[in-house]
Amino acid sequence: MDMDLKDFMEFVQTTARSVGAEISSPWFYLQFGLILAAAGIAYAAEAGVRNRVDMTSLAIRWPLPLRHFARVMVSSASTAVFTLIVIISRVVMYHATWPSRSYLLMVAAKLGLAWLAIRLVTSVLRNAFIVKLVSITAWFVAALSIIGQLDATIDLLDSFAIVLGGLRLTPLLVIKAGALLLIALWATNIASNFAESRINSTTDLTPSVQVLLVKIIRIGLLAIAIVIALGAVGIDLSALAVFSGAVGVGIGIGLQKIVANFISGIILLADKSVKPGDLVTIGDNTGRRISAMKTRYISVAAGDGREFLVPNEDLVTQKVVNWTYTDKNTLVKIAFGTNYDADPRLVCKLAAETAAAHPRAQKGKPPNSILTEFAEAGMKFSLTFWIADPDGMDGVKSDVMLALWEAFKREGIRVPYPVREIRVRGGALPVETTVEVPN
Repeated sequence: MDMDLKDFMEFVQTTARSVGAEISSPWFYLQFGLILAAAGIAYAAEAGVRNRVDMTSLAIRWPLPLRHFARVMVSSASTAVFTLIVIISRVVMYHATWPSRSYLLMVAAKLGLAWLAIRLVTSVLRNAFIVKLVSITAWFVAALSIIGQLDATIDLLDSFAIVLGGLRLTPLLVIKAGALLLIALWATNIASNFAESRINSTTDLTPSVQVLLVKIIRIGLLAIAIVIALGAVGIDLSALAVFSGAVGVGIGIGLQKIVANFISGIILLADKSVKPGDLVTIGDNTGRRISAMKTRYISVAAGDGREFLVPNEDLVTQKVVNWTYTDKNTLVKIAFGTNYDADPRLVCKLAAETAAAHPRAQKGKPPNSILTEFAEAGMKFSLTFWIADPDGMDGVKSDVMLALWEAFKREGIRVPYPVREIRVRGGALPVETTVEVPN
């Protein structure tokens, strides 16, 4: 470690002497002024280009590669103009005086060209954060390479190490592993999205099997990507065995629910008890449609714009009513009552005819209406009929009950309602009277 510190101090001293020698030269200030002037012109030029160029119609008839290149150049107009001006200044000074007197301009021109190349390559990415991370990292590496300090920086990052078991952990190793993991995860995401689109387009598989296959492929590709990335940077996976005990304790203590929901999700997808599109009743949420099944939860649409995220564990351990598990045919039940003046046979006939007239009532299964009870307030009836799909069952019930109300009005049948009578004996209620005596 003492030798590493000595090398680091020598590196810092050498760099400081080089920078000091460069700054002490009058040509440095000339180059610096030209760079500032180029930056100002580039900024003004970018504003003019953006105001005069329509990005949507730019080079619309050109081939796709040229059109893409033109749009990147327009979006990076300031960098392009800056690089062009610096290159021209470098060429002029190179032929007018010693090459060493325009070294700073050469470095600025190379950095500008590097940034344009990086912008062109990263323009195919869609994630803004990944674009910024990759652009800054690549430009930083290019800058070190241009000024001739890349090898020294790599050696410096590799000189500091922490040994954990059989693993030698250095900043350089962490950077390499992070970069390779990003690339591997990006490739994994593309591959899993492609596989998901192909699986979802297959009509031979049920929705639950499709979701299960997609999740298995995503998890498998993720594991393979991590193993390949760590192996590519020289990390022996057996050296990570020391962390497995800590991970197991963490899962046992802090991640019980997460693991339980994950395993429950696999069980639900495997046994096909619920699947996307099913109409289920979970707790107080009656007749809700499953819109999506995730690793940790299912999404249940409430019908009013809200979605309930129900943990997978609840579907395994609690009572769940699946209205469309084996058959979508649903029996609709409507309870109603009439007074004792009505003919019960006529009431049953009117109820059955009203239900049969609804467009969603199944014709092959005729409605049935029966008298269920002679109650204190009147007669009670039950009307049942079948519909092909439970979706919108409450609306069907409302339509049938409104139609039944109109039929009762036509036939003079009254629906009972509670009536309270107060009988006063002796002609008057006993009233307590108080007389106020003035002071």
